[in-house]
Amino acid sequence: MATRKIAKKYSGQPVLEGAGVRLTRIFAHADVYDLDPFLLLDFFKSDDPEDYIKGFPWHPHRGIETITYLVEGLLEHGDSLGNKGVIEPLGCQWMTAGKGILHQEMPQPTEYLLGAQLWLNLPKAHKMTEPEYRDITVDDLMIVEDGNVHVKVIAGIYDGQKGPVRGTYVDPVYLDVTIKPSGTFTYQLPEEDTVFLLLLEGSLRIGEDVVNVDEARGVLLDEGAEIEVSSKNGARFLLMAGCPLGDPIAWGGPIVMNTQEELRHAFAQIRNGTFIEK
Repeated sequence: MATRKIAKKYSGQPVLEGAGVRLTRIFAHADVYDLDPFLLLDFFKSDDPEDYIKGFPWHPHRGIETITYLVEGLLEHGDSLGNKGVIEPLGCQWMTAGKGILHQEMPQPTEYLLGAQLWLNLPKAHKMTEPEYRDITVDDLMIVEDGNVHVKVIAGIYDGQKGPVRGTYVDPVYLDVTIKPSGTFTYQLPEEDTVFLLLLEGSLRIGEDVVNVDEARGVLLDEGAEIEVSSKNGARFLLMAGCPLGDPIAWGGPIVMNTQEELRHAFAQIRNGTFIEK
């Protein structure tokens, strides 16, 4: 059984998004075909509310799912479906934008903000599906713990435990994994699945390679049926895995479609006020 190795390391780039939120963009446009079905991954970590308090005011999305997972902090949100609430620590906002949605995300001042937002592409046949929203709290998560690891299952299955997010269009795996000192994490999944690890703390040994949080924040793994990750002093990472879609991508800001014509149509609707059905 082939064990996956590191295909590429990602240190990420500092960017200013929303109304002035400082974050690290781990990957985006340049890596889109390597990371199919994933489109974008933003990482946020700060103990200074000035880095994020301006938030992400109302903006549109179409053709994707956005997955916001909060490790620490508080984030108020609302959308054009009428959903609103607060994401608390170890909570997740899983939004299917589908044919179109408006939403806002406003981090609240706290001692520490830590989390990530992942953009997941929608298959061509479901780009214009009805928008949907899932609010996952810490109480919804499935937790598996043994002498090696502590795993919070958000989506997918680990050690027979199914995460609370099911029945999505791509059905990815999303795990929050803590490896205990001298522990090893192993996981099997289809060989062709794209697998990305976002390192939150510590260092990981993958095959003969070691990745440290000070060196690289994320790693893309190559193909193989098994993942084996160990850590001498302990580490924590988010694992994201999904089957590539192989669809053409036309991407403009918050809209991701399959053709330039679909993209132009979406932005024309935003301009003339018909993007959201009344």
